[in-house]
Amino acid sequence: MILAIDQGTTSTRAIAFEVSQPQAGRSPVGDKNGGAFSAVAVSQIELAQHFPHSGWVEHDAAEIWRATLQTCREVVRKAGGVGRFAAVGITNQRETSVLWDAATGEPLHRAIVWQDRRTAEATGRLAAAGHEPMVQAATGLILDPYFSASKYAWLLDAVPGARERAERGEVLLGTIDAWLIWKLTGGKSHVTDATNASRTSLMDLTTRAWRLDLCALFGVPIEALPEIRDCDALLGETDPALFGRALPIHGAAGDQQAALVGHGALQPGDAKITYGTGAFLVANVGAAPVASTSRLLGTLGYAADGGAAYALEGSIFSAGSAIQWLRDGLKVISDSRQSEAMAQTLTDNGGVYLVPGFTGLGAPWWEPEARGTVVGLTRDSGPVHFVRAALESLAYQTRDLLDALKADGAPPLTRLKVDGGVTANAFAMQFVADICEVEVERPAFQEMTALGAARLAAFGVGLTEALWTAPAEAPAVWRPRMDEAERARLLKGWRGAVRAAIVAARPEEGE
Repeated sequence: MILAIDQGTTSTRAIAFEVSQPQAGRSPVGDKNGGAFSAVAVSQIELAQHFPHSGWVEHDAAEIWRATLQTCREVVRKAGGVGRFAAVGITNQRETSVLWDAATGEPLHRAIVWQDRRTAEATGRLAAAGHEPMVQAATGLILDPYFSASKYAWLLDAVPGARERAERGEVLLGTIDAWLIWKLTGGKSHVTDATNASRTSLMDLTTRAWRLDLCALFGVPIEALPEIRDCDALLGETDPALFGRALPIHGAAGDQQAALVGHGALQPGDAKITYGTGAFLVANVGAAPVASTSRLLGTLGYAADGGAAYALEGSIFSAGSAIQWLRDGLKVISDSRQSEAMAQTLTDNGGVYLVPGFTGLGAPWWEPEARGTVVGLTRDSGPVHFVRAALESLAYQTRDLLDALKADGAPPLTRLKVDGGVTANAFAMQFVADICEVEVERPAFQEMTALGAARLAAFGVGLTEALWTAPAEAPAVWRPRMDEAERARLLKGWRGAVRAAIVAARPEEGE
């Protein structure tokens, strides 16, 4: 078995995967070469969100650790004991940044979440000073508060004495994977995997090593950063006191890269999008980085089996969180599953568009100061129009990413692999197919991030011969059925709504 830890933005989960040959009556994912993975035990704990100021989002790193330990222990117990496990795999929310004391292992500040925009002014100053071309050439990333480097610098400045202590190695920095590995190993391993490192703005995308000039630019002491290792490497061993015996941590990847592996999108031209709190399109571009001219991100797809695959990525900051807003903010639904039935009561959107820029707009716009915007309201508009507009926004934002990918020279996609909680909404998935003019493929097994982490760990520890092979079960597929004129009309309305959101964010610039 593999113990997969899936630490996300809204919850922490542990899943036990049994790696075996396909058996009658089971629901395996894969075949004998890549292993048949069956999820046999799951535990999940919701994660509190903290919003101290507009555009600020924080998590309690200590709470994340407690939830990780509790869910892992529950899964080990449900699966029959620690003796059945061969390795641990980790996948995590990316870019979220933690600062902790190397001696006590205690966090020194709440973690700054990937959605957080507090460092927009700092990254804006760097961009205005002309540093973005160098940063993008080295890392594949633009200058934006999304990434970890400016968050690290903010934490070091916010905690008294932290910067000086970091330079002496007394205070450590890391993304969630590094934080969990440190805690799981009892402070013996300060390491990160290459995919998470690629999201910091501090790692050279080609050499997969920290760059001193980038650390100096952002003001981050390299002494505080973790060692970078491949996704299938041995990252440490768990403290025997945690689960009853030591387990090797033999696989790790950021959640979107883990989903790429879980889907088996391992060949150039393969692409997937995960609809979670945000939505993330990752397209495999092969063994060398590709520089985007359309404001997509160059990133690492995975580093395993002695090689690496690179990717272009488009990030949507608000996807599932828009549905959560309908439930928790507007209170027009009591459960996210209601949204599908409500949207279908309308024949169209009534001209109402929601641009869910609650924490800014991601690719290809990169407007950190944008906020949620609704246009097209009339006296006939009601709660159902807000629900439909929120679901439709997923498709429009996906289309923006696919258009940018095409502009960067990628071949047009004919099929898009999808996963995440929102994919249970058939209305939303059909609308994605219609607006994006692609077939939308949803696998029978949905936990792609956890599965990707499990696959990396199983491969790293030698349980499987391949990272991935064709799934044994046929996926669900939605095909385009909207006529071109209707698609063009809806997209024109969406682009007008995006312009309105951007103008509202920069009123001094005018129309």
